[in-house]
Amino acid sequence: MKEIKAYIHNHRIADVIRALKESGQCNAGGMPGCRNLSVIPVQSLLKAVDAREQHYSIELAEVVINESKLELICEDHQVDELVGIIERTAHTGQIEAGWIYVTDIVQAILVKGMHE
Repeated sequence: MKEIKAYIHNHRIADVIRALKESGQCNAGGMPGCRNLSVIPVQSLLKAVDAREQHYSIELAEVVINESKLELICEDHQVDELVGIIERTAHTGQIEAGWIYVTDIVQAILVKGMHE
């Protein structure tokens, strides 16, 4: 299994999620495939698409943009297709529009809802 993390401009995240769902690779039924799809709001030091996207963070003492971190777990054979979908739909026209990382999952343990 693999974990894919992608840092994406906020104005592209809805299209990325839609494309992942429409691909048929992601499911919500707990079956093997793309799962645990999460979107987490983050602040980034990436270059803004335009000045309206950036603001000054008092906590970081830096100019930042709000963006989304997409996380999902998938089977090894799905990685290339899922990364391709994310890369195509997250594109903003900038040279650097974000990053996609793929890491190995060493162990996965199901948290059961009831004790047997």
